[in-house]
Amino acid sequence: MIGNIIGIIIFGAIIGVLARLVLPGKQNISGVLTIVLGIAGALIGYWLAGLLGVGNTKGIDWIRDLISVIVAAVLVVGYGSITGKKTA
Repeated sequence: MIGNIIGIIIFGAIIGVLARLVLPGKQNISGVLTIVLGIAGALIGYWLAGLLGVGNTKGIDWIRDLISVIVAAVLVVGYGSITGKKTA
């Protein structure tokens, strides 16, 4: 159980950082919020990939991971829109 939680946090951090890298400009959000949005993006991405039938494939699930990064990027943009913290 603890191993799963730690894995989700690490994967969420990676997804959050990748989401911020694909967005142009600088995002004015903290590292902790990047991880939280990355975790949310990963969980939603996994769910969407399951709905699309690409959640469990042989090898690395690139499509699922790409969906997770896209969802996390949308969450980062959405957070900036809601809070008024625009990209520079």
